[in-house]
Amino acid sequence: MKIALVHDYLVQYGGAERVLEAFQEIYPYAPIYTLIYDEDSLHGHFKGSRIYTSFLQNLPFSKKRHRLFPPLMPLAIEGFDLDRYDVVLSDSSSFAKGVITRPETLHICYMHTPMRYAWDDCQKYTEDFGLPGLIRKLVPLFMSPIRIWDRVSAERVDQFISNSRFVANRIRKYYRKESTVIHPPVNVSQFYLSETRGDYFLMVGRLIAYKRHDIAINAFNELKLPLKIIGRGPELERLKKIAGPTIEFLGRVPEEELPKYYAECRGFVFPQEEDFGIVAIEAMASGRPLLAYRGGDIVEHMEEGKMGEYFDAQTKESLIEAVKRFDETKYDPAYIRAKAEIFDKERFKATIKDYIEKAVALHRDQI
Repeated sequence: MKIALVHDYLVQYGGAERVLEAFQEIYPYAPIYTLIYDEDSLHGHFKGSRIYTSFLQNLPFSKKRHRLFPPLMPLAIEGFDLDRYDVVLSDSSSFAKGVITRPETLHICYMHTPMRYAWDDCQKYTEDFGLPGLIRKLVPLFMSPIRIWDRVSAERVDQFISNSRFVANRIRKYYRKESTVIHPPVNVSQFYLSETRGDYFLMVGRLIAYKRHDIAINAFNELKLPLKIIGRGPELERLKKIAGPTIEFLGRVPEEELPKYYAECRGFVFPQEEDFGIVAIEAMASGRPLLAYRGGDIVEHMEEGKMGEYFDAQTKESLIEAVKRFDETKYDPAYIRAKAEIFDKERFKATIKDYIEKAVALHRDQI
């Protein structure tokens, strides 16, 4: 069976790239097709892999400012020649699902989410990612054709896998397609329970606007409680300006040091709406309770009162109320960690492999 992996773009290391890594571990002989590849930004991940890129790779600024090029990405993804493959396994939150394959080829797409800046608020997207003023004005003009392409290209996929029920509902709404839910992999074994406890709350993730670090900073400024923030991103300078003396920015933390920060925090703050929040699952794998916004996929995984507390509005006031209800002594770390074990990476790999083998067998019977 000849199989190819297709990924939107390899310009940072995050949750989507962890899924791709797991796919590569299942099928180590499979090449990776991606629009753009920035080796320096991947910190050694995928080094030595067989990677094919599109014509966008050679355009000025494409590696660092890939969000300037959505109008060209449909053309670029359709330019890949995948005729030699029996199976194409794409993972996508934008363009990878749009590859063109032979009628005999089975295309399975692991969907992180339907394209958010096409189907949600594109003006908010341009603000969140700090695009130049001229680009902000032009983006809405391109959105209608991109929406049409996105909807049409979804028809090229034979089977969808979604990363959460939340995303399955989005796929059903925007593509009119059903999907099988298989949660993304988390390196659960990397995280551990600790008897040692610090006095700080913790946030982990890229510093971008939709993750709403500002809510947490404003709340913890007012509460005068310690909050450590791990991550880098375009929001850093703005967030530093509003941060008080109890807020500490740690930047990028080496992977081997990250579990200690999780294990010793009082609680993990999660004020964003995510399609699948891997950092929240990492906190659960460390046995730590959450302070989470009641939105996105987290409501599928966290039991209120037993694993943390929800707040219902993305506001400082709502988070403050949740912090006041929060009592770390009433949450059982072992119970919280047990709830995270279903996301273990090896379990994910076994589930995906079984799914694909069954899909391939059924596909062969039908052609």
